[in-house]
Amino acid sequence: MITSEVILKSLGEVGTTVLLILIGTVLVEALLYLILMKWLKYKYALPFMLLAPAAIGLIALVIYPLIWELRLSFTNMSLKAFRDPAFIGIKNYVRVFTEPVLKQKMFFPLLGQTILWTVINITFHVGGGLGLAMLLNRKMRGKGIYRAIIILPWAVPQVIAVLAWRGEFNFAYGYFNIILTKLGLPGVQWLADPVANFAAMCMTNIWLGIPFMMVTLLGGLQSISSEFYEAAEMDGANAWQQFRNITLPLIQPVLTPAILLGTFWTFNNFNVPFFINQNELESSDILVTGLFRAAFQYNRYGFSAAFAFVIFALLLLFTIFYMRYTRSLKGAYES
Repeated sequence: MITSEVILKSLGEVGTTVLLILIGTVLVEALLYLILMKWLKYKYALPFMLLAPAAIGLIALVIYPLIWELRLSFTNMSLKAFRDPAFIGIKNYVRVFTEPVLKQKMFFPLLGQTILWTVINITFHVGGGLGLAMLLNRKMRGKGIYRAIIILPWAVPQVIAVLAWRGEFNFAYGYFNIILTKLGLPGVQWLADPVANFAAMCMTNIWLGIPFMMVTLLGGLQSISSEFYEAAEMDGANAWQQFRNITLPLIQPVLTPAILLGTFWTFNNFNVPFFINQNELESSDILVTGLFRAAFQYNRYGFSAAFAFVIFALLLLFTIFYMRYTRSLKGAYES
């Protein structure tokens, strides 16, 4: 039970941590001031002083954990070998591809499920988001109200939204099965049937992801001058030709990072697959939920570290390919 003493103790620990961070920041800044400004009289001392706290934070919170996890991936650390893990080289990386990453599911079938999950969601996110953005990028009454309503799914905390959706997939009392029953159709085992559960995951994530894409692409559409469309109309271009030759090229600088971010978020989306997959169906797991189960349910820590770096390598290769071979980051005048 949470009492006032527990709350006060927690607040005291947070306050102590914040105070130590502030003291450390002041000491670092004072040391850099003395060395760079007073002693070396360095021309660019101020930028270094401003960047130093952020750099130290990145080293402590990002770089050091990555290095520690990389070292962990070459050991056999697990619940049995927690105190004294042994160095085993690249065996964990080999096991990722040769042994089940879940109880039965191997890596490549799980990767296929993840790719299918990502492609379906990104297709609907971009298509739905672009369609709504184009509808809102014109003169209409109540545009602000419509925009606020559409953006609500993005504003709701994701875990709360996902748990609400899971309730709607209940076989006896869920909204979808009630509608199917009213139409004279049999109810669907959304949480127990593998195909239906995967479809439920996609429906939930599509609902959550379209608002972000709509807001992003709407900003890109509003930056396009109406003079382009007026000139195209004078040349006799129809709506499809205007969309293909004006809209798409000019929103590429906005569309490309939006697709990249959407791909990373969807590929690594944990909340939706984990909470909608209430019965732990391996046919509904993706790589990140498989990674979570390997680490915190099966307690294979060294294996999970190697698994995480494999996922990172896949996303890095995709980013390089997408940015280099599609050339979509170039401006319209460079294409």
